This record gives sequence, C-alpha cells and structure tokens, in this order.
Amino acid sequence: MDYNILKKEIIDNIAIITISRPKALNALNTLFFNEMDSMIKELSNNKTVKAIIITGEGKAFVAGADIAEMVDKNSQEGSEFSRLGQNTFRSFGELDIPVIAAINGFALGGGLELAMGCDFRIASTKAKFGQPEVNLGLIPGYAGTQRLSRLVGMGDALYLLMTADMIGAEDALRIGLVQKVFEPEELLDECIKIAKNIASKGPNAIKKVKSVVRNGLEMGQIIGEELEAKEFGTLFGENSEGKEGMTAFLEKRKPEW
Repeated sequence: MDYNILKKEIIDNIAIITISRPKALNALNTLFFNEMDSMIKELSNNKTVKAIIITGEGKAFVAGADIAEMVDKNSQEGSEFSRLGQNTFRSFGELDIPVIAAINGFALGGGLELAMGCDFRIASTKAKFGQPEVNLGLIPGYAGTQRLSRLVGMGDALYLLMTADMIGAEDALRIGLVQKVFEPEELLDECIKIAKNIASKGPNAIKKVKSVVRNGLEMGQIIGEELEAKEFGTLFGENSEGKEGMTAFLEKRKPEW
C-alpha cells in the first residue's frame, strides 16, 4: 500500500512510524486510521521487526482529531468515527511486539489517546499533554476516558478530562502518564535504545508479558494470577525459551533466541 500520511523506516529491526501531516499538526482523520491499520498489519506480518516506535513530524506528536472532518457528522457517524479510532488503537495492544510512543510535541485529544494505546510513552521535554474535548462540547472518543483512568488513576483522569488543562512532560511523568523524559534531540535515539534493549530479551517472554499484563487488567487478581501461572509454565521444558535462558545464565553466556 502507498502511504500518504505515514512514513516508515526500519533501523536494526526497529520500525519507526512517523505521522507526517505537519501543517495540520498531524491531526487524525479517516485516511490516517486506514493507513495505520494497513501499517500495523504489514508490520505484524514482518517477523524481523522486534519493536515499533510511533512519533510525529514537526512540532506536534498529534494535536487531536481533524475537526473539519468531524463537524458535519450526525450521531451515528460520530459513534462510527469513535469506533474507528478505538479499533485502530486497540490493535497496538494485540501485537506481539512492543509499541512505543515517542512524544515529540503536542499530544492532545486523539493524539494523547493514540499515545495511551501504545505500550508505554517516552516524551520530549517540550511535549504537552491534554484531553481538551470538553472545550468543544465533546468527550474523548478513542478510548481516552477508559485508558487515562487506568494509567493515572480516577482523580487525575477526571481532573484532566473535566478541566481540559494542558500539562507538560514533567507533570506527565509525575502522574505516570509517561515513563521517561528526554531532551528533544535525544528523544528518538533514546527510544531506539529502549526498543533494542527489549528486542534483546526472550521474544516469547516479551510477548507473554505484554499479553498477561494487558489481559490481566480486565480480570480479577486471582484469575490474573492463574493466567500468569499458566503462561509461566509454557516457557519451561525441552527446547523452550526459558530452558535456553536459564541454561545460558548458568553457563555465563548470552542466550541464543
């Protein structure tokens, strides 16, 4: 597929997706969602790719959804546009490999929802975060009401959702919305380092960590613990990844995944 909004670069088995609509501050529209769906499918079929980094071109990561596309929608069309974004961002969690948001600038509205759909978030010191939908008489539509509260807790989530306040990278780090903050010129290189570090680990273990944590959030703890025990056990046995990892540790050598 030819991409108009997305750019792709692969560096040492790490795929970097850049949202390239800088004049519109990378605002999300139907074409973006269609392209991202195709890109995720393409990368999921490329078994050499070990991690994905998503970033934005220009001064924004993504500054929101495209209001010009949304303004004339009726109620049914609005719900359909919401589900379109929800489905795309949900697909990040369904991948076996990590998806990292490299937040280079404004991550507002749908942009913050995109970032929250990723497995974790690394920010530039110049990044700004917010859910300003109530300023437009709207609410988040791409699972922002659900993900934000799970990431930062109900109090901070409701504060940000109701006030529409925009916060900087340090406040985002403080409340757990992002995991690391770097200077702008260091951001992408640091994200690549993190991705390479993860890619050096047991691939099945990484896959199962992601799956067990994400699925466990929707379960009670006892059921989640049983899921963990089951998946823990699958990594044992002859010719297993766990067998190789533990043997390599005892033999003081690097494992061969």
